[in-house]
Amino acid sequence: MTIRPSTVFMAVMMMLVVAAVACAQPAGGGLKNPAALKETAPAVYKAKFETSAGTFVIEVHRDWAPLGADRFYNLVKNGFYDDCRFFRVLSNFMAQFGINGDPAVSAVWRGAQIGIDPVKESNRRGYITYAMGGSPDTRTTQVFINFGDNARLDQLGFAPFGKVASGMDVVERLYAEYGEGAPNGGGPDQGRVQMEGNVYLTKDFPKMDYVKKATIEK
Repeated sequence: MTIRPSTVFMAVMMMLVVAAVACAQPAGGGLKNPAALKETAPAVYKAKFETSAGTFVIEVHRDWAPLGADRFYNLVKNGFYDDCRFFRVLSNFMAQFGINGDPAVSAVWRGAQIGIDPVKESNRRGYITYAMGGSPDTRTTQVFINFGDNARLDQLGFAPFGKVASGMDVVERLYAEYGEGAPNGGGPDQGRVQMEGNVYLTKDFPKMDYVKKATIEK
């Protein structure tokens, strides 16, 4: 069969158009639909966090807290934590992060609760847990890493889902001088973080450390 030059030209042009459309899709577009990010996590997996203070690795155990492990897996895999600030770092207590730097992304995740995981592990040094409101069923995307033994949190429903496998020294180097958030301290107002994102944080809290990139290790 003879292929006419015009046919080849049209095929090439169509491929270029498709590629151009794909490249034009906004970064993190999938993050605007929480209901679509429901992949079941492996039984054990590792998430690498490259940050402005260095690199640390979280080892997640799904049997500790299945709902939390699945949500964390999907968030890391789809780039949710990239460029997120460690907006609440309290010496001798914990380092908290997980509000997306784009207010449009934060808005769709605020109501995406993941339900309740029974507490199976204790909030020991290096263990990672979801932050929450008044009850465990309010967990969404915010997490914190314990700096020490915070076992008192266990009875409140804070269920660890993983631990720092390497790089705890990096976690402990995260900038903590801003302290507790407003109105109880001089740190950022979480309401403004939600509404203004990184524009607010980089302007008013320029020394705050942040996640450069988070990935699931193969």
